[in-house]
Amino acid sequence: MSRIDVFVPPRPNPALIRVMTVFNRIVMLRGVPGFRDLLPFNRLAGLRGVANVRHIHFPDADRERLKACCGAGKATFITPNHPEFFTDWMIDKEVVSQVSPLAASWATHGVVNGLGRLMQKFWLANNLIAQIPGNSQAAKEHSVSWALQGHGVLLHPEGSVGWHGNVVAPLLPGAVEMGFEALKRGRGTAADFKVWVAPVVWKLAFTGNVEPALAKECTYVERRLGIDRSAETLPERVHHIYSTLLSRDVADWGMVSDRRLPYDVLQKALLIELRHRLGEIISADTAISDIIELLRLSRRWLRENAGDAERSIKVRALTETIQRLQRLGPWASVSPTVTQEEIAEHLKRIRNDYCKGRLRDTLNRFIPQPAGPRRAHIRVPEPLGLHTFEGSVDEALDELRSRMQEAISGIVAGLDASGGFISYPNPFYHR
Repeated sequence: MSRIDVFVPPRPNPALIRVMTVFNRIVMLRGVPGFRDLLPFNRLAGLRGVANVRHIHFPDADRERLKACCGAGKATFITPNHPEFFTDWMIDKEVVSQVSPLAASWATHGVVNGLGRLMQKFWLANNLIAQIPGNSQAAKEHSVSWALQGHGVLLHPEGSVGWHGNVVAPLLPGAVEMGFEALKRGRGTAADFKVWVAPVVWKLAFTGNVEPALAKECTYVERRLGIDRSAETLPERVHHIYSTLLSRDVADWGMVSDRRLPYDVLQKALLIELRHRLGEIISADTAISDIIELLRLSRRWLRENAGDAERSIKVRALTETIQRLQRLGPWASVSPTVTQEEIAEHLKRIRNDYCKGRLRDTLNRFIPQPAGPRRAHIRVPEPLGLHTFEGSVDEALDELRSRMQEAISGIVAGLDASGGFISYPNPFYHR
């Protein structure tokens, strides 16, 4: 089987799904009690919990809210936020095991189809759906059909991981579009058929002070990227790494760098220039301000102009640089303080985007290891009933994002009020 083909689960294996649920709960998330805190066993990821999520706070009211919109006679698309790679599926699996055990889940084609026939068979039996960029029609068709049978379908509307647990990124339309299609088909047989898009959010918080572990990871990043340590505090070291990398990007694209400018000001200037250059090459309107639309056009241009090797190299380089730069969004400079959780996200984002080529880096990209034990706080905002919604797809996405962001902000505010975060002055912040 080729990894570029679309693969959907022909028939999930309920017994295997149950076994994997228990395995995820013990080995992947929480670890083995009696070993997870005992040297030297706690140095083994499988004993301490690969994702090191010791506690899960999933209130009964939230669980029942999600469970109520799953089941026979309705179609449900579950849409979690996507703040962290690997841990995402572990927590998603834990959630759906409690509300819709046979729910199908979308995953990247590299996970489902890129690890050989045996692993492909394993993932398909676990009811994973391969997402193929530019060729997802079969996956959408299977998702709608599966949802119409009363099973949930889970997919991340934020798309790829951004490593920003406090902020919900703009949402992609797939879940809502499939929901409207399911509603049209469902109403063909039952006038009162219901379709839900059910958002889920989770926030990870360390259970204690993990600064030594974060400092160790920061040292690795500095050495790996050839960046001198020129600051004492952890946030300032992270800021210096980002500033150095930004200056390198500015120089690589033939611009002049002024390190006296705030990071976000220099970043914005570079992004504007790169967007202009990309628009010129692909003959798009260079006044396009929507970066998502411009990147979509560039991906289509690459598919349609595969024979133009020279310009394809430039378009791909511009696209990849823009995507990488914008992953550190305006939210980074909003607050005067930064938490250990946010510093951990900064380091993981840098390692994912810049540290490549070694086995250690590859393992970190696919199975990133946290700096210490954590607690997952899971909430279920009010599901959106498409059977009563009269707005457009875009309006539905705006409403979903608003509900998700409100829930995330509520978790963060509650933890902050109870002293749940260790914070430092934020060097990205400026008035």
